[in-house]
Amino acid sequence: MHAVQPVPSKRLLDLPLGTLLLLLTTPVVTAAACWAALRRAPGGAFTRETRVGLHGRPFTVHSLRTRRLRLDLVSRLPHVVRGEMSLVGPAALAPDDPRAAARWRQAVKPGLTGPAQLRRRSELPWEEADMLDLHYVEHHWIGLDLAVLLRTIPTLLARPAQGDLSDADHRPPGYSAAE
Repeated sequence: MHAVQPVPSKRLLDLPLGTLLLLLTTPVVTAAACWAALRRAPGGAFTRETRVGLHGRPFTVHSLRTRRLRLDLVSRLPHVVRGEMSLVGPAALAPDDPRAAARWRQAVKPGLTGPAQLRRRSELPWEEADMLDLHYVEHHWIGLDLAVLLRTIPTLLARPAQGDLSDADHRPPGYSAAE
């Protein structure tokens, strides 16, 4: 496999679009965070999780504790604006996830959305999600990012199923390793 170089044009998309989306969604995320604080959500309104970023560097992701309208995803927009994440890329994985050590995965910033995250509710086998992420890393370009972002809009507006899977878990609902 050839070495994957970061694409400077990704930052040219991430920074202005990420900033615009952050400005547009801040009132909704703020209201949801206040609501969670008023309900005294256990652990607070936001989660803090360590994830592996570009070149294997760990960073802390702050996410709103809700799955409604995928506000947890839009609450991560500050990470895109700061340059820790990209709008589109492989899922941000925990350091103890063995998949996080893959060199190809560390060659790009993790994304809020990506081809594998879009397929998380499908019958896609676990290993094929990594293949989608690998294909994205090897072939990403601004047009692909725009296509993934357009496909993400309906998933943001769809009401998540009860017990929705995490962004890094692409197994279908009801999956059991015991089967």
